[in-house]
Amino acid sequence: MAEASFNLKDIALPAFGPSLLYGVATGAIVPVIAFSARDLGASVAASSLVVALTGIGSLASNVPAALITSRFGERKAMAAAAAFSILAFLLCIFAIHVWMLAAGVLMAGMAGSVFTLARQTFIIDAVPVIMRARAFSTLAGAMRIGVFIGPFAGAAVVHAIGLQGAYWVALFAMAGVGVIALTLPDLQSSSAQDAEPAARPSIANIMRSHAGVYLTLGLGVVLVSAMRASRQVVIPLWADHLGLAPAAASLIYGLAAAIDMAVFYPAGKVMDQHGRIWVAVPSTLLMGLSLMMMSFASSLPMFLVASMLVGLGNGIGSGIVMTLGADASPRAGRAEFLGIWRMLSDIGASGGPVLLSAVTAAASLAGGMLTIGALGLVAAGVFWRWVPRPAAR
Repeated sequence: MAEASFNLKDIALPAFGPSLLYGVATGAIVPVIAFSARDLGASVAASSLVVALTGIGSLASNVPAALITSRFGERKAMAAAAAFSILAFLLCIFAIHVWMLAAGVLMAGMAGSVFTLARQTFIIDAVPVIMRARAFSTLAGAMRIGVFIGPFAGAAVVHAIGLQGAYWVALFAMAGVGVIALTLPDLQSSSAQDAEPAARPSIANIMRSHAGVYLTLGLGVVLVSAMRASRQVVIPLWADHLGLAPAAASLIYGLAAAIDMAVFYPAGKVMDQHGRIWVAVPSTLLMGLSLMMMSFASSLPMFLVASMLVGLGNGIGSGIVMTLGADASPRAGRAEFLGIWRMLSDIGASGGPVLLSAVTAAASLAGGMLTIGALGLVAAGVFWRWVPRPAAR
């Protein structure tokens, strides 16, 4: 009965507010990191490395993030991540050397790993299973809305005070995250409260006991993350290939992002009512086929349609990685399990653009896009085989 009366609006501020603000912070700084590095005298190659440090910091911190969240709880972990992010942005603001900027960007990536894991475990504890997918879809949607808002907020302040303005926007957004975190209670499921305290399993034990999940569903997570990360590179590159003006390319990218943001909640509802497979498979199939279609686009209309379909495919898959991870996670050692799960996602997100670059260098951009699209078809097959059907869940 408690589950039937639960409403996501009851936890909207503590659950989704921090993700929206974190998205604003991320969206504000990502477009200006390379410009900041160049202003500090970095070469183009060094500037690219500085930008990549966000992902490197996240990838390297997933396991420590799991240990921190497991040891101190979601609220304290999120508050600590917010404080660490503020220090990172202050380093970026007052950087007088590129290595100060690089340290700040790396720290921001590390804090992001702790923040994301704390959000995921909070949702698992706060939301009943029958509404879990909707909660994660909304969580992902709030993050995407924030990332969409962030560049506009950052641009307004950058116009007024320079590049440091973007980092000030991010700093104040993360300060808001910290304030929300300090007002949250530490949650624990009722079943866990009734049970005797159990020793936390080690990371090695979690990897060993859940190796089958990591090698099956985890493979699908790697593939879909690689495809998602690559799509952000593919759209502007193919727009340039077609000779479109930067303004036109930005407009198309924005339209795809708008479609992405518009469908996150219906997708979560489908997952909750009909099963995860009804979103996992169509999402990956649609993204994969759309990217392959884009490689044949020789005109603006075809490119526009392909871009919209990529956005739709990504949008209906909103929250699928977190939902599958939550479903598969054990009660004992949940944070450790999810830390490894996030590491798989980050490996895919880091490796996808690298694969795209390698195939493009060896063959062509169209060949790289076909390869990335094929990852979606393989991911769909993996999910079709291993995502549990509703009865099994």
